[in-house]
Amino acid sequence: MIETVKQARRLAAVSHEAAALGLYAGQKATDAAALVPELQVVDAEPEADAEALKALVDWCVRFSPAVAADAPDGLFLDISGVSHLWGGEAGMLADFRARLRDNGLAFRLAIADTPGAAWALAHYGQDGVIAPPNGQGEFLKPLPPQALRLGAEAAAQIQRLGLRRVGQLMEIARAPLGRRFGQATLTRLDQALGRSAEALAFRRPATPWTARLAFFEPISAPEDMERVTQDVAAKLCARLEREGRGGRRFEIAFHRVDGRSPSLAIGLSLAGRDARRIARLFQPKLETVDPGFGIESVTICAYAVEAVSGRQERLDAGQDPAVEDGLAPLVDRLVNRLGPTRVFRARPRESHVPELAVGRDLPLEKPAQEVQPWDRETPRPVRLFRQPEPLEAVIALTPDDPPNQFRWRGRVHRVRRAEGPERIAQEWWKQDIADVSVRHVRDYYRVEDADGGRFWLFRSGLYQGGEPAKWWLHGLFP
Repeated sequence: MIETVKQARRLAAVSHEAAALGLYAGQKATDAAALVPELQVVDAEPEADAEALKALVDWCVRFSPAVAADAPDGLFLDISGVSHLWGGEAGMLADFRARLRDNGLAFRLAIADTPGAAWALAHYGQDGVIAPPNGQGEFLKPLPPQALRLGAEAAAQIQRLGLRRVGQLMEIARAPLGRRFGQATLTRLDQALGRSAEALAFRRPATPWTARLAFFEPISAPEDMERVTQDVAAKLCARLEREGRGGRRFEIAFHRVDGRSPSLAIGLSLAGRDARRIARLFQPKLETVDPGFGIESVTICAYAVEAVSGRQERLDAGQDPAVEDGLAPLVDRLVNRLGPTRVFRARPRESHVPELAVGRDLPLEKPAQEVQPWDRETPRPVRLFRQPEPLEAVIALTPDDPPNQFRWRGRVHRVRRAEGPERIAQEWWKQDIADVSVRHVRDYYRVEDADGGRFWLFRSGLYQGGEPAKWWLHGLFP
């Protein structure tokens, strides 16, 4: 493949046959054509390559929930806590290798404690090598310095000085090494050896809490999918039970034989580990999963895992039932059916402005700090409009009398009883004093019409002769 780099046509990638003839990535296209006149070339498609790498990242979720792309042609998998699902790292590597080979992909694999060491061994070491824990240093020593992912300038300088192995760099004192080749060289060496951490951009959050089930024959029937959902949830929840943990969010992925992995996610209002309850939350969503030509394995991951205390199955007389036994399952069903923003608990906020005096909290979340409850002497409507709605044809004596009549949504309402006004001004201390205006002052009234309807309306601004008052409806009382 050929790409244009700084107005020059260069080889972006070469086949094994082309590499055997002395061609390499980055070589000028004219030089390559001179060496191999019969060379066949195609234009590189970086956007298509990026989409293919993204699809491969999603496919790799069957091996680990934490997969990061290493553009343009690499992947990092965090297999901490999941390799035992394949009988160990060697079994997992063998299964990964077989699947990549069956899909016709060229690859090199390596396992190490750090992303830097794994990258170095995969690119410059022996294919399929597994470095023992804390033993990647010995495997890195014979590799060339380019294995540390150094910058072009530092790599060229190291090459000029005759340093051919990473082990030679490891023998140089840190201070001279940093002065000669830059801080980036020290950072890459430390990352490869595990002396400093390296941040990876995982497509999904990393979590060690995962379980997997593989099948001898692909499944596709709805009742089979329900059963394996229950089974894999029970497998994960058993581990959470042993560790005294619970999760707030669970994601299950169905790995199809064609490589696609449709997934579903559910959330809990309180951290939990009840497999039956989790499976019931997944059940209504299973009908949206297309099994394709069959599902060969299923994985489930728990996120937002936290410590939870044990709970007796049988409550003693006189004890109040735990919230998990009553309200929490109902809240979870509503949240997963209606959406996380549709179920909430209204809590008072310290503000006298109506729309700022109510906040939305998670249904069962305990408040971070206690606030004063709403004032019972100044009742507020049960239904407060998101935005006040304008009123028309308002008849009221000025400056302070409530309206005798108003029209709302095309219907005329004659007021029978009224109470007010309650004057509410803007929170002037939260903005520049120059922006404070009497137009933001509101006079609220609680009124009842001839049919018994009760409304909460207000007049905006102070009365000024010659200028008609503007009236708004802000809420409804039961």
